[in-house]
Amino acid sequence: MKISQEDVILIKNLYLSKQYGARRLLSELPNKGWKLESINSLLNKSHKTGTIFPQPGSDRPRLSRSSEGPCSQSGGQAKRASVSSLDFA
Repeated sequence: MKISQEDVILIKNLYLSKQYGARRLLSELPNKGWKLESINSLLNKSHKTGTIFPQPGSDRPRLSRSSEGPCSQSGGQAKRASVSSLDFA
């Protein structure tokens, strides 16, 4: 089950204020349906970086496309012929 933003804030708050570990969180809140490994990974990330949320710019970069479109070829390579330039005889 995916952990919601409210749950992430709750986990971090209980970890910092009451020093709850992953097993203690699971025993205190059994109806949430969390998995031990997902809570451990959140707590490890919080311990290493100081925050649970991703840093800006840390995700996969977006594709950059040229003004001619995604299939355009650059440099001295030949371009595809358009339908209007073909001679139908």
